[in-house]
Amino acid sequence: MAVTLDHTIVPAYDKLASAQFFAHIFGLTVKAGQGRFAQVRANDTLTMDFDEQRPVVESIHYAFHITEAEFDAIFGRVTAAGIAYGSGPFDNENGAINTRRAGRGFYFKDPNGHLLEVMTTPETGS
Repeated sequence: MAVTLDHTIVPAYDKLASAQFFAHIFGLTVKAGQGRFAQVRANDTLTMDFDEQRPVVESIHYAFHITEAEFDAIFGRVTAAGIAYGSGPFDNENGAINTRRAGRGFYFKDPNGHLLEVMTTPETGS
């Protein structure tokens, strides 16, 4: 049996604003509907469910494997928005991208302080 992550809860000060930020940066849309969560479908099997929590107690690291074209688009939106980015989890504001595992990647923070990572070569080395 393959294990697939179906959804994850993203704690947020403002669930709708946080979902809209994420959707904009990643080129996605906030799922219409009602309910407790502001939901963004990341792919065919995963939704990011934004939930208001005050205070947001800790920063969570979310890492995403993306294509080269998606990298260029996301990087463009991050830089156009003036969001600080960097090449590593502890260097997430050094203005550089990394080239680990023969791919490209970078880190940046969302409005809640969560650390987002995008990479063109997966950590799992597939």
